Amino acid sequence: MTPTLAQLDATADLLLAVADRQILPHFRRLNARDVRTKSSAIDFVTDADEAAERMLTARLREMFPGAVIIGEEAVFADPGVLELLAGADFAITLDPIDGTRNFAAGIGVFAVMVAFLVHGEPVASVICDPLVRDWTIAAKAEGAWIRHADGSRERLRVAAPRPVLEMEGCGLWAHMDPALRPAFAQRLTRFPATAGYRCSAHECRVVASGHYDFAIFHKLTPWDHAPGVILQREAGGYVAHLDGAAYDPLRKDGGLLLAADQASWLAIRQVLQR
Repeated sequence: MTPTLAQLDATADLLLAVADRQILPHFRRLNARDVRTKSSAIDFVTDADEAAERMLTARLREMFPGAVIIGEEAVFADPGVLELLAGADFAITLDPIDGTRNFAAGIGVFAVMVAFLVHGEPVASVICDPLVRDWTIAAKAEGAWIRHADGSRERLRVAAPRPVLEMEGCGLWAHMDPALRPAFAQRLTRFPATAGYRCSAHECRVVASGHYDFAIFHKLTPWDHAPGVILQREAGGYVAHLDGAAYDPLRKDGGLLLAADQASWLAIRQVLQR
């Protein structure tokens, strides 16, 4: 089942409503006992993440009966939940707060996002910026756009290809093998500028809207990247794992690179690997 445009708008409204109820009241009001680490010292979870995911999961089940819902915090509590994605005809990935580290630090760069997958292929996504109160929405064969708070819509398009050494990118070396970081960091200096927002939702958004030329990710989880993959594709861009393989939401390694087109993707990879 591919969600209709009306269902995507309803999902967008839901994400903001849940953010207003479960997330924003805690922004810059968290105390030490509200914030915990998970898999590492830079992997955070808060009470707001957990409450928002519970509410979103319940509502999405009502809106999309029969969908397999894969939430970040549900998978942390029970890794077996992720295995349901492999056999699902229709699945929804859910990240209640993408950029939790920013959220916990009182930095306003975070988002709420979902992706819809049919037989493991992303076909639509909604990413909500609850502070600015707008959304990026993408649907297969329908394009990608921003829905603004006033109801207006703005089509998204990746940047035009340009010489590789003039490109700017998002994504640094976090989550890389420590032995590979020094060489990779040095290669990034070949580009005029690179940035790391610690939030894949916003990094994907600036690439899909043409403000940056590429984004690279090293830690792979479906709730972090399935929304951005369909957004990039529908904005006219190209996405693949660093070995050239097509995006697979179940891959846990191999990195992910987003670029304007395949030629740009190959040029960027060459710079980053040599």
